[in-house]
Amino acid sequence: MIEVRGLTKRYGDVLAVDDLSFDVEPGKVTGFLGPNGAGKSTTMRMILGLDRPTSGQALVNGRTFATLTEPLREVGALLDPGSVHPGRTGRSHLRVAARTNGIPELRVEEVIEQAGLGGAARRRIKGYSLGMRQRLGIAAALLADPRVLLFDEPVNGLDLDGVRWIRALLRQLADEGRTVLVSSHLLSEMQQTADRLVVIGRGRLIADATTEDILRGLGHRQVRVLSTQADALRTRLQERGLTVERVDTHELQVRDTTAEDVGAVAHSFHLPLHHLSEGQQSLEHAYIELTSNHVEFRGQAGHSRTRTEAAT
Repeated sequence: MIEVRGLTKRYGDVLAVDDLSFDVEPGKVTGFLGPNGAGKSTTMRMILGLDRPTSGQALVNGRTFATLTEPLREVGALLDPGSVHPGRTGRSHLRVAARTNGIPELRVEEVIEQAGLGGAARRRIKGYSLGMRQRLGIAAALLADPRVLLFDEPVNGLDLDGVRWIRALLRQLADEGRTVLVSSHLLSEMQQTADRLVVIGRGRLIADATTEDILRGLGHRQVRVLSTQADALRTRLQERGLTVERVDTHELQVRDTTAEDVGAVAHSFHLPLHHLSEGQQSLEHAYIELTSNHVEFRGQAGHSRTRTEAAT
């Protein structure tokens, strides 16, 4: 189990992590979400003893990482897939880690196969793609068969097959009773994989709940409707106090209602419908609602220049 209690980290005048507390329980995949600069990587580094907290503490199985007798056997982590010796082969990199920690060499071959490295294990790491470096980093994290695992953006650089493999691997690790903490910006993957979500912004906790609860509480129900008289339908729905968003010429999205109610309105005014369905908003929508006031770096959409501007 991972326990974070009042964790705070300052870099000069910058408050990277601000009195953060949460638990990561065994048997679950916990997604660690937040905008760029929210403090996710700093938090994970403090859990692993790579950065010293200004105050508070992070415990793994009731102890700080620095006091673990055999840390690699208790905690596996992927933080930076590039922090490896480029002149070594993938296999030699894993062999060095195994020998240093008293792990049988047979285990090296097992994680090479598990991570799908195959023939790439014989090649020098400097020739690896980002995706292959990710696979190597995950193999290293699994090497000592630890019960606690931390992955920072594990899907980054992987192709579709790699993404599906990571998804299945995270689920398998959690089902085996391990503690799994995953930081990711791919919200669609987190929606499919994570049992629980810890969301932070500007170093502070925003949400700590199951994925289902976050979607239920913030992922508003919405109805998708297609009609050749979308303008008239939109007006009638708004007259009933409903929030209606135009998607395109004939498509509307109506929030916090049911398909039955939308269909009843259309029927009462003899407005034709060509499609009517309801569902829940995605994790992306819920995440945007949660973090909209906690984004430190925000870009602006570009605007097309007028012909006069282009001419000058």
